[in-house]
Amino acid sequence: MHDADTLLARVVAQAKALGIPVSPHILPQVRLNRRAVTRFGCCIRQADGSYRIELAQRLLEAPEEACLQTLAHEVLHTCPGCRDHGVRWKAYAGQMNAAYGYTISRTGTCDQLGVEDIRPIRHLVVCTKCGRQFPRARRSPLVAHPERYRCACGGVLRLAY
Repeated sequence: MHDADTLLARVVAQAKALGIPVSPHILPQVRLNRRAVTRFGCCIRQADGSYRIELAQRLLEAPEEACLQTLAHEVLHTCPGCRDHGVRWKAYAGQMNAAYGYTISRTGTCDQLGVEDIRPIRHLVVCTKCGRQFPRARRSPLVAHPERYRCACGGVLRLAY
């Protein structure tokens, strides 16, 4: 299990070494979220202007690189003009990727980070031609009307459950 606070300090130092203007008001304690299922991290701006970084607790069991990359993603949101995933945020992410071998992007997947996907699958749409599966946790237009959609292979979709 990794020490998230130590990893956060390491990522902040890495960003500062590259001249990336991260906020000096990042709280040094990472809040662990044991209920996070669909996200790996979060950057929360507090009322006093400080930033709290939150990390999914299950990432602590993943490879250290997954924690570092997620923390780096969130730390970049503390830079001026980087609350979203705009041009400036992407430029800083590119600098971190080039310098430290990260693959920071707007979103990450369980496969990329080496963690088990624990999202519930309540609906499954399947292609009748190639068998590709489209798992969904929520009832979406695809789930409600699979006949309106086609697979990339051109096959017809149907609801398995």
